Amino acid sequence: MTAALQADAIVVGGGIVGGAAALYLRKRGLQVILFERDQVGMRASGVNFGGVRQQGRDLREIPLSHLARRIWADLPEHVGIDGERLFSGHLRLARSEADMAVLERYRADAGALGLPLELMGRNALVARFPWAGPRVVGGSLCASDGHANPRLVGPAFALAARAAGARVEEQTEIRTVDASGSGFRVTLADGRGASAGILVNAAGAWAGQLAAQLGEPVAVAPMIPQVLVTEPAPYGIVPVLGVVGGDLYLRQIPRGNVIFGSADRPAGADFLTSRPTAAMNIDAARIALSIIPGLKQLAIIRSWTGVDGYLGDGSPIIGPSSRHAGLFHAFGFSGHGFQLGPAAGWVVAELATGAVPSAPLTGLGIERFLGPAASP
Repeated sequence: MTAALQADAIVVGGGIVGGAAALYLRKRGLQVILFERDQVGMRASGVNFGGVRQQGRDLREIPLSHLARRIWADLPEHVGIDGERLFSGHLRLARSEADMAVLERYRADAGALGLPLELMGRNALVARFPWAGPRVVGGSLCASDGHANPRLVGPAFALAARAAGARVEEQTEIRTVDASGSGFRVTLADGRGASAGILVNAAGAWAGQLAAQLGEPVAVAPMIPQVLVTEPAPYGIVPVLGVVGGDLYLRQIPRGNVIFGSADRPAGADFLTSRPTAAMNIDAARIALSIIPGLKQLAIIRSWTGVDGYLGDGSPIIGPSSRHAGLFHAFGFSGHGFQLGPAAGWVVAELATGAVPSAPLTGLGIERFLGPAASP
């Protein structure tokens, strides 16, 4: 009979959040096991759009986003690669005067939290970014934002954790998890067991199921993002683009390809094998052309999908369990966890080892989704 695996900490989920938690727990001296049902960085962390932005976030997320930006600045020191990161700015566009009012309010609110934004009307914006079409009436620029390659960065934290001495087990599915006075025990699909005093739930779209097994049921909706890429064109769209309303995200990489997408769609039962749909490709292309008409001549050469876990208020759960000492959640990033991921792993490692978190997590705890029946 195979002996049960033992460690100081078990991390469930090998995306950027779980990989970062494993890396930083290991750097704090803990013995760590990370379990990933597929390959590390294969799901949301590796197939997302690649935006590395602070702008446009819920205000609760901005302090953590600031911490993440500092980690991204030093990314090679953390994971050994730069991930093709490029701090080219993030330009959030308005298509109406109502949109401009949204940008003006956000600049005031985010500015109070230390995020400087430059507001531009149409004339100033078009003078600076002549590719903007007639629907654009203005925008807000966060110069310190940018983008990176998720196919490189998605698995990088888990691989760095392995290099630092963590045990990383891929193609390993967890069937059950139990809590006791001495910690946590997981049962694997292959019949093995593992136990640890600390458990980190970073299981993405599956995290709600794990939380429910531990008495903290949270509805996590699996959603399908769909991303497209064009043939190369002369490099000229330097900042990453978003729009008020969130129905377009777009960036051009220095090689010339334009990467973009639109709204996510609800996942079906077989979301692990989702495929792009023509309707979503057409909608995304239509919206992109309404913002940048000059893209019309470019051929779309590829599109892909992934799966991400969405929460009811659109912001993630990050922090300790409301029921079990040693349990920490980091999930529900709702389509915008790529930039936050390294910082989420960092603060979870701090909390798990008794340190004061480097960024406040006010308003991001799991208790906001739990009724009185779920209290200890």
